[in-house]
Amino acid sequence: MSFVLVSAEARVLEPDSPILHADDRGIVHGDGLFETMLVRDGRVCGLDRHLDRLARSAPIAGLAVPDRAQLIAMVDAGLSRWRESYDGEGMLRLVVTKGREHDPRAEPTRYLTIAPVPERVAAARRDGVRAVTLPTAYEPGLAARAPWLLADVKSLSYAVNMAALRHVREIGVDDAIFVSTTGTVLEGPRGSVVAVIDGGLVTPMRDDGVLPGTTQAALFDLAAREGIKTSERVLTVPELYAADEVWLVSSVTLAARVRQLDGRELDCRNVIGVADWVRRSAGS
Repeated sequence: MSFVLVSAEARVLEPDSPILHADDRGIVHGDGLFETMLVRDGRVCGLDRHLDRLARSAPIAGLAVPDRAQLIAMVDAGLSRWRESYDGEGMLRLVVTKGREHDPRAEPTRYLTIAPVPERVAAARRDGVRAVTLPTAYEPGLAARAPWLLADVKSLSYAVNMAALRHVREIGVDDAIFVSTTGTVLEGPRGSVVAVIDGGLVTPMRDDGVLPGTTQAALFDLAAREGIKTSERVLTVPELYAADEVWLVSSVTLAARVRQLDGRELDCRNVIGVADWVRRSAGS
């Protein structure tokens, strides 16, 4: 299997090269950030949006804003090796951590990997997903009042999301949609929720503890340019049940239609055809 590993100095390393110390705070505490991007046709989709989000997130997570030119050099080095060895879609992951716990002078850890897109992605794009709603401890507006929860950054502290995905697989479905303490819709473990309601695109409010999705933002920008109504507002589970289309959109999967939610078969009308719109917007 093709696997590319790139150091902070933009050097392509052997895939099995050691890259982390045992006391790296990204491993010991989940103290760091990451961005995951789709490599398609030899280029990275939405690179600027991802680097912008990383730059916005860094101060919130207590990190210095990474040098953008260095990050781009890492991406370029990884892409060059990827093109030499693999011609399919890739999943590029850029990781930045606080560095070593026992060395106060240590620089932040930075590295990049590219691997083939997981097999589940093709099925989700083609067939859609069956999902369930899962409760969380978030209440509307909590993210703004409690910035230490890091609700709006892509933190390495991803164990809850992974546990949610293990849970849904154990109960025989594919994905989840998180809801707040009041039952309002938040997001999926690895994607943004977008619903088609009354001919427009609706996504939950970010202030409810929703990660600003790069794919959702690109989709909404394209839709607005094409005259499609978009809104970010409180969204309820019954609204999802009744929506014309419900989608989980993300950087790698792009768009997975939610065909079933909480055991209910959802309407599958192509009022807007979100999947095509997401594919069109993926490079922006």
